[in-house]
Amino acid sequence: MAGGGSAIRGSRIGAGPMGEAERGEAAPRQSITYFCSHEHRTLIAFAIEAVVPESWDCPRCGLPASMDSDNPPPAPKIEPYKTHLAYVKERRSDAEAKDILNEALSTLRQRRKSGDLIF
Repeated sequence: MAGGGSAIRGSRIGAGPMGEAERGEAAPRQSITYFCSHEHRTLIAFAIEAVVPESWDCPRCGLPASMDSDNPPPAPKIEPYKTHLAYVKERRSDAEAKDILNEALSTLRQRRKSGDLIF
């Protein structure tokens, strides 16, 4: 006896005709085309009553895309990684840094003279 194990042969979940009669009617749609700066074209279907976004991320390259084919949005500028020291240098001038260093060194020297060093 060759057994298949399935009670309904030749059938699988989701198989068979599924027309609009079984699913209901599809909502009316509008197709919107978005363009990115790499000249990719993306066609997105929205319901007629949906609010269509001004921009959409391109599924091919990830850049922002707009509906204006002549002027697609530019790629966002990626800031390089900054170290803590780079942020400090943005806030302080060299003269301010020198003053702060001298103040810290004088405080440290005072502690050494008085024997108040804490380890």
